Amino acid sequence: MTNTDTAPIRSGEDLNWAALEAYLHEHLPSQLDGEPFDPHANLGVEQFPGGHSNLTYCVRFGGLEFVMRRPPFGPVAPTAHDMPREFRLLAAIHPHFKLAPKPYLLCEDTAVIGAPFYLMERRRGIVVRQTVPPEIGDDLKLRHKISESLVDTLADLHAVDIHATGLAAIGKPVGFVKRQVEGWANRWERSKTSELAEMTEARAWLLDRLPAEPAQHTLVHNDYKLDNLMLDAADPSRLVAILDWEMCTVGDPLIDLGLLLCYWPQADDEELFADSLRSVTMLPGWMTRAEIIKRYAARSGRDVSNIGYYHIFAVFKLAVVIQQIYYRYHVGQTQDKRFADFDKRVAALAAMAHKMIQDQG
Repeated sequence: MTNTDTAPIRSGEDLNWAALEAYLHEHLPSQLDGEPFDPHANLGVEQFPGGHSNLTYCVRFGGLEFVMRRPPFGPVAPTAHDMPREFRLLAAIHPHFKLAPKPYLLCEDTAVIGAPFYLMERRRGIVVRQTVPPEIGDDLKLRHKISESLVDTLADLHAVDIHATGLAAIGKPVGFVKRQVEGWANRWERSKTSELAEMTEARAWLLDRLPAEPAQHTLVHNDYKLDNLMLDAADPSRLVAILDWEMCTVGDPLIDLGLLLCYWPQADDEELFADSLRSVTMLPGWMTRAEIIKRYAARSGRDVSNIGYYHIFAVFKLAVVIQQIYYRYHVGQTQDKRFADFDKRVAALAAMAHKMIQDQG
C-alpha cells in the first residue's frame, strides 16, 4: 500500500497495544526474509481505513512494517473471520501464487488482543476504492488495461494445479456450489431483521437450478473484486497483490467470476443497481461486464454460458454479507455509523436479484 493509505485508529477499535508489543518481542524471529529485527523496538500502529469486516492495522516494529488482521468486535457468524485459517491458507498458497502475500506470525491466544490475529508482509501499491486514484486519473486506455489485467489474473489463479500443488486439501471441491448456496441462505436466516420475499425467492431459485460440477475444480478466492487488488503505483496495469483470502477454498471457478460481475456496475445500469453498488467502474474506460465474461472465457477456455446463475448467486450472497454487518449494528454490537443504512442496501440487492431472475425467464 502507499505511504498515505493508513489513518489513526478508529474510535472503539483500539487494542491492548502493550500486550501486542510484548507478544511480538517474544515471538518474532530475529530475522525476517534476511531483514534483522531489533528486539528492543517500539511499536507503532495505524489502521487501514477500508473494509467493513475484519480489522486491518499497519504495525511498525523495529524498522519493519507488517499488516495485522483480526476479526471484528462482537459475535460473528460461525466459520466467518477465521484468522488461523486465513494464515494457513496464505502459507499454503503463497509458494505457488506470489500475488498472495506471505504470512509471518499467527497468534491464537485470545488473551493478547481479545481475538486470534496474524501478521503478514506489507506490500505497497494503490487500491481502487470509491474514487479513481491520481495514478490512474482520466487515462481511459489505462483503465481498460487494468480491467484486462484483473480478468487475466483471475484466470491465472484458476490455472494453478490444485492437485500437483497439494492445494486440493484446503477444501472439499465436490458439491461446493450447493454448500455455498445453502450456507449463505442459512446465514440470511440467522441475521435477517425483517422478511424480504425477494430473498426467499432467490434462495429457492438458486437451489432449484444448481449447476453441474465443473470439468476442473480450482482455487476459488471467493472475494475477488477491484478493491481487493493492489496495483503497482508506477504501472497500475500490473497487480502486486491480491488481498483478503479468508474465504478462499477449492471448487467451481465461476463463483469468482460471478462475484466479480456483481461488484462491477457499469454506466448503463439502472439507478437502483448503481445506488446499491457504487463503483468507479461506472466511469468511462473500464471494461463492461460482457467484455469481462468474453475475456475470461478466452483466457481460461471455460464454458461461461451459465454465468447468469453465478452472477445472481453473488448478488444474493452480497445481500447476506451486508445484512450480517447491519445486524451487528442493529443489535448494538458495533456503533460504526457507516452501517446505519445498510438495511436499505440489502433491500436494493434483493430487488436486483429478483429482476435478474425474471430476466432469466
